[in-house]
Amino acid sequence: MTRGPDLLLTYDFPPMGGGISRWMGELALRYPPGGLVVSTGQMDGSEATDARFPNRVDRLAMPARRLKTIQGLVRWSRRVTTLTEELGAGFIWCGNLRPAAYPARWAHQRSGIPYGVMLYGGDLLALRHNYVESRLKRAAARALLGSAEVLVTISRWTHDLACEVLRELDLAESTGRVRVVPLGTDPAVFRPGLDPGPFRLAHGLPAGRWLLTVARLVPHKGIDTTIEALRLLSGRFPDLHYAIVGQGSYRAVLETLAREAGVQERVRFLPDVADGALPLVYALADVYLGVSRQTARDVEGFGISLLEASASGKPVVAGRSGGTADAVRDGETGVLVNPESAEDVARAVAALLDDPGRAAVLGREGRRAVESYFNWPRVVADLRGLSSGASFVRR
Repeated sequence: MTRGPDLLLTYDFPPMGGGISRWMGELALRYPPGGLVVSTGQMDGSEATDARFPNRVDRLAMPARRLKTIQGLVRWSRRVTTLTEELGAGFIWCGNLRPAAYPARWAHQRSGIPYGVMLYGGDLLALRHNYVESRLKRAAARALLGSAEVLVTISRWTHDLACEVLRELDLAESTGRVRVVPLGTDPAVFRPGLDPGPFRLAHGLPAGRWLLTVARLVPHKGIDTTIEALRLLSGRFPDLHYAIVGQGSYRAVLETLAREAGVQERVRFLPDVADGALPLVYALADVYLGVSRQTARDVEGFGISLLEASASGKPVVAGRSGGTADAVRDGETGVLVNPESAEDVARAVAALLDDPGRAAVLGREGRRAVESYFNWPRVVADLRGLSSGASFVRR
């Protein structure tokens, strides 16, 4: 019997924003045509977005936000069961543990189809918090993780955390099913040499040197630390500014911090930058900052924006926390710092601004790393290798 396409079940998918959504979109774009079918929910603007993918996007007749409800999970599970039978699918990828692993396990129990779950870091921290407090949630976590054929982690740090979680759930890792697949980016889209002038003009950004962060505005991203570092640098570098691209509930707090630090005129929030304009944003930057830190329920499992900056030929300063050490090679493609220390961040930025030659070398090496390894074709090849190696005995 000819094996059909892989299925990808995901809550996050374009036109939804965020790094996971971007990754899922890249899978739909780069899997061989007809080799993948995406199952997800409805979103405004999804019809136009879906048209650009060579692989089918099968959207349930319900908003994506409802996929996390009991009713949504039941409907999703039934649809996935139908798709596996119609397509003769041989493997299911879950873009996230919850909610996607619920319908995947439902289909697995009924047909035997194997599934794999993608894990990021913050999801595991939240899962651990939940199962410590609830026996029911512990049982659910054991079922979802224990039935999976493979667990894909995006960094060595996330791999180690996943193994810890499995041990705590009495699911000791002994078969090698926890695998590391570092993420990537597109070096044809994010590249050196672009002119940021039109973007600067369109957004009224002044001349001078710019620091940049592209991230959700949430506490663990370390934007508050970078604002304090900017204050420390402001006397020495009077032309230095900081562009913050992203949206989130933490914006009001960050605006207050910038005002209290006396650098509000140097900080520019850019919440509505389209994905197509992101390469020009990176072109604007002299140094990219991603000084994320671990909190009780959040962590940077890898950091796609770090790779986008590297692909653009920019030196990167990143927090030594979570999985960022897999995305930034310390001293080679960027600099890792203590994400809790504004002084450390300021020293690293000052050293790069004072030595443009070293900054250029880090940018070139970062670009080379993306071209040779940290790119989407390699990621897709890794995942297809894992799914094609899974055994499926139809029940």
